[in-house]
Amino acid sequence: MEQDKLDYVLVPLGLLLLSLYHLWLLCTIIKHPTRTVIGLNAQSRHQWVVSMMSDPLKNGVLAVQTIRNNIMASTLLATIAITLSSLISVFVSSSSDSGNTSSEIVFGNKTRLLSSIKYFSILLCFLVAFLCNVQSIRYYAHVSFLVTLSSPIDDMETVEYVARNLNRGSYFWSLGLRAFYLSFSLLLWIFGPIPMFLCSCMMSFLLYFLDTTSSFTRQLHRHSFNENSLKADDLESISLLSEKYSVEEMNFHCPLLHADSNSSTTSNHC
Repeated sequence: MEQDKLDYVLVPLGLLLLSLYHLWLLCTIIKHPTRTVIGLNAQSRHQWVVSMMSDPLKNGVLAVQTIRNNIMASTLLATIAITLSSLISVFVSSSSDSGNTSSEIVFGNKTRLLSSIKYFSILLCFLVAFLCNVQSIRYYAHVSFLVTLSSPIDDMETVEYVARNLNRGSYFWSLGLRAFYLSFSLLLWIFGPIPMFLCSCMMSFLLYFLDTTSSFTRQLHRHSFNENSLKADDLESISLLSEKYSVEEMNFHCPLLHADSNSSTTSNHC
């Protein structure tokens, strides 16, 4: 195969491999969420919201601090993404004005049009990462106000709404990270299509082990969820028993009072 045609074969194959992997990941998250780290984290965040909103006066400071840490992390990634986008824009404009040729270490197509496409794809990738992290900050900031609301145990609609917004913020965070992961392959495309294709293969292989869960992890999460449900049931049973005993004590004392009153009335009649 000619050197100029390698970009038209290897680059689409690398992008197709990453696309197929993320399509499989999306289907797995929808159908079998416990087999992926994203699905297990979503369930853990839902349980965390339930436990935080059960007693907002006690857990409000902890919840706000936790969400603030996520906001700071998203802000850092958004700043890095927009900074790299600006640097790439300045570099492309300066290189186009100077008219520099491609380096000799690049094995592939060295035309100026393809070089512009490379830099534009990297710039677009960092802009997508910036927008996803900004949306993540938006949802986290909204949740920081909602998680401190006092909601009764029966009102699960508010808890579900807060957990859903928190998971949306985390999903945008994950999309921003995926854009950063894709930028590694696009950055290596500058040095030719072969490094880009090899990086795409290695990236898909590594992301598979980072995104999937083992049976031990699933059992551990299931065991923790069962413990939390048992604790909630125990608390409900304790509250019901306390109410029952309080009612029985009232019923126990009331007949004596009635008996004393009846005896007093009878003694008065006598």
